[in-house]
Amino acid sequence: MPMRREPALIALCRPQMKGMFGTSARQVSMTPPKKKAPAKRVQYAALPYRRKGKSPTEVLLVTSRETGRWIIPKGWPLKGKSPHKAREEAGVVGKINRRSIGSFSYEKRLKGGKVVVCEVQVFVLKVKRQHATFLEKGERKVRWLSRAKAAKTVGDRVLGTIIRTLPKRK
Repeated sequence: MPMRREPALIALCRPQMKGMFGTSARQVSMTPPKKKAPAKRVQYAALPYRRKGKSPTEVLLVTSRETGRWIIPKGWPLKGKSPHKAREEAGVVGKINRRSIGSFSYEKRLKGGKVVVCEVQVFVLKVKRQHATFLEKGERKVRWLSRAKAAKTVGDRVLGTIIRTLPKRK
């Protein structure tokens, strides 16, 4: 019994069959289209730094609550607040730049177990003072490190590069 082809399939194959072995062969992908990458969620981060006297620049790192890795203070956008106005987890007060100095991405596991990709905009914060107590003190450790040490300590290569952009002394 001869094989019967559907007319639509013949129409799709005909141009490809015509030049199948020649250089003008048209490639038709039969694989399903890739799933669209999930949209990135935006977060804002402060890159707190200080200089005491003639000592070199120090950067404040905090631990994440879930994994305990060293990061810079960051958070979700606050309705009605500019990114540079957001206050962070570390209990520091100072002058924050209006412009982001860079961004990095990471995967965040939400409470329900879902993983989302976050794009974090980084704003430099020149620290004037640090409160002894702050909202998340029992959940996080804080540590002042040199720029070089802080850049090595954070797990993200791009964030490390952003940290190194701070001047040694100003």
